[in-house]
Amino acid sequence: MLMEYLKAAALGILQGATEFLPVSSSGHLSVAQHFLGLSGDGSLQLTVFLHIGTLVAVIAVYYKTFWKLLKEIAKTVGDVFTRKLDTKHVSDDRHMLYMMVISCIPLLFLFIPVGGGRNVKDLVEGLANDTDILLEGFCFLITAILLFTGSYMARTKKNIRPMVEGKDAWWVDVAQLAAAAFPGISRSGSTISTGMLLGVEKNYMVEYSFVLGTPAILAAAVLEIKDALEGGAMALDLGPVLVGIVVAAVVGVAAIKLLEWLVSKDKFQFFGYYCLILSAVVITLATLEKLGIL
Repeated sequence: MLMEYLKAAALGILQGATEFLPVSSSGHLSVAQHFLGLSGDGSLQLTVFLHIGTLVAVIAVYYKTFWKLLKEIAKTVGDVFTRKLDTKHVSDDRHMLYMMVISCIPLLFLFIPVGGGRNVKDLVEGLANDTDILLEGFCFLITAILLFTGSYMARTKKNIRPMVEGKDAWWVDVAQLAAAAFPGISRSGSTISTGMLLGVEKNYMVEYSFVLGTPAILAAAVLEIKDALEGGAMALDLGPVLVGIVVAAVVGVAAIKLLEWLVSKDKFQFFGYYCLILSAVVITLATLEKLGIL
C-alpha cells in the first residue's frame, strides 16, 4: 500500500510540474510509463485524476482573471438579449473573452469522426500509448525549437502588442491543437512561444496560455473519466488518488510561479536547453531499443 501512495505522489509531482512548465506533461508521462513500468490500468487511471490537481492549481493562481471572465460571460449574455452587444468597443476583459473563444475553435478538429466510431482524438491518443518513444523524442525537439525561437523574438522584436488579437488567438490554438495531438510538444510552451513569435507581450501570454488551457484540461479529464467508467475499469483506492491530486495541485502552483518569474527575467529559453537534452537522450534510447541493444 505504501508503494501505491509513493507512486501517486511521484506521478503527482511529474504531472504538476510538467503540465505548466513548457516541457510537455504528456511526453514525460509517456516516457516515464515506458521505462518505469507504470503503464498498467491503475497508473493510467491515476493520471486521469491528476488533471483535477492541475485544474485546482491554475484556478488558484488566476482566480481573479477567471472571476472577471465569468462576469464578462454574464454581461455578454445580457447584452445579447437586450440588443446592446458591441463587438468593436469592448473592455480588456471582454476582449480576452472574445479571443479565447476564437482560440478554442481549432480544438473542435479533434472531434471530427474518422469512421469506426472513432474521432481524431481517439487516433492521436494512440501515439502516447504505444510502446515506442521515438516520436516523443522528436516532439521534445520541436518543443525546444519553439522555446528558443519564441524567446529570441520576445527579446528582439519591436512593436510588442499588450494583448492577443484575432489572428494571434487563432494561431495560438493551432499550437495548442498540435500539443494535444503529439506527446512531447508542450501545450504551454507552444502556445506561449507562438504568442511571442507573433509579437504579443510575454507576461500576458503566460496568463493567457494557462487560462486558455483550463477548458481543454477539464474537457480531457471529463472525457477520460467517462471512457474509464464506461469501460468498467475504475478500480483505484481513494487514498492514493487524493494524494496524487493534492501533490499535483501544490507542485502545479509552484511551477506556474516559477515560469512567471523565469519569463519576466528573460530566461524562458532555459527550458529549451532542457528539452533539447531530453530529446537527444530519448531518441538515443529509442534507437538503441529498436536495434535490440537495450
